[in-house]
Amino acid sequence: MIDTSLQNELLQKIEQLSPKLQRRVIDFATALAQSVPKGTPGDELLRFAGILNQEDAKEMIEAIEAGCEQVDGNE
Repeated sequence: MIDTSLQNELLQKIEQLSPKLQRRVIDFATALAQSVPKGTPGDELLRFAGILNQEDAKEMIEAIEAGCEQVDGNE
């Protein structure tokens, strides 16, 4: 949802710009919108907190360390 006071201020500033600069504003806004991180908010992940027991967590850590911490010089 857009803040109408910000929208009005932005429109006032954009109206003062040349068409070329207005295009740059659009391009910049597009780039900003695409740079917003995507993913699941942390509060939605809280339901998973504590579901692993100590043994399962240890096994996962060991599997990650064994499979992910190796470098293949031929890649």
